[in-house]
Amino acid sequence: DTYPTSSYSRLISIIMSSPLHRALGLVTSQVPETTFEFYSDAALGVAFLATAIIAAKRMSYSRSQGGAETTVVTAFYSLILLTATLRTIWLIVPSTFWSPNYTPHAQMAFDSNHPEWKLKFLEILLVGAGSLCLFSIFILILVYWADILKKYFYPGARRSKPMVTFLVLVSVLLVVQILNATLFLMKNYSTEGMILVNAVTLSLVSLVCVCEITVFSHRFRTVLKTLGAINQVSTESQVKRIVWITVTGNLFFFTRAFIETIFAVMLIVYWHKYGTVAEVFSHKLWDSYILLKHWSEVAILALMLYILQSRFTTNMDGSGDAAAEGGKNGYQAVPDSEPEGLPYQTVATLSV
Repeated sequence: DTYPTSSYSRLISIIMSSPLHRALGLVTSQVPETTFEFYSDAALGVAFLATAIIAAKRMSYSRSQGGAETTVVTAFYSLILLTATLRTIWLIVPSTFWSPNYTPHAQMAFDSNHPEWKLKFLEILLVGAGSLCLFSIFILILVYWADILKKYFYPGARRSKPMVTFLVLVSVLLVVQILNATLFLMKNYSTEGMILVNAVTLSLVSLVCVCEITVFSHRFRTVLKTLGAINQVSTESQVKRIVWITVTGNLFFFTRAFIETIFAVMLIVYWHKYGTVAEVFSHKLWDSYILLKHWSEVAILALMLYILQSRFTTNMDGSGDAAAEGGKNGYQAVPDSEPEGLPYQTVATLSV
């Protein structure tokens, strides 16, 4: 009363090829955190910490200066500081604090067998908050750019307050984050679903930013050249800065959109095929995703700090000389401020 050997072999073959066995095999073969991952996270944490310290010092100095221009600059320094601080907290805290595994694994809310779901949920919220602050920097710049361009291209059109528009857009992204967390807590999907929603959201926002930066920067160059010709002053440095902003900003957002899109597609395909995305999160793939994503964030934040400092230094050191030279030649300088107190040159030359 025994099965033939061929039947046993066929049964074992079916079991070995099943998605469940493949997922279990991957989980058991993984280590919580490799040495490379530990040191790479530490390096990223130190980089974000340094960024946060620099932003805090600059913000403090900017606040002490007063004035409309420094108020705008202080707002950007504050967003950089918040972004870098949230990223530092996430990276400096050992990964084993958040979860037994370095790579993400599916965990449902209120699972008594996996009480660590609470910390994993908190980790995803922390990462999402950091991304929201990061993108808020770019949204704020684009909103001010749009407001200035509307003034010059549509002089008689009614203009809403830039800060109100900014708060509305950021609130929409915040609602997406809250809805994502709520659906997780209602057990509509696991932590894998939260990661997927965040990836899709960031991918879409990145694509929108690429389009907006390209369009706005082209119009801004036109405005600067026109104002320069009318007032007989050189706007070459501002134009070059706008081009630099466009290239670096689009490179960052295109890279981010590409990463998040590929990541989201892989999640969807594996989820549809196997009912889990455990096979997507191998150590090598997850390490590549983390390194490319977050080192690009460090680079763009550092670039913004550089351009903000460069702009402020230029104002402190060269604005008086430039004004004097303009007065000697009998030409009127390019306007430095908006009617509402928004500094024209500051926003026009802000990065990212």
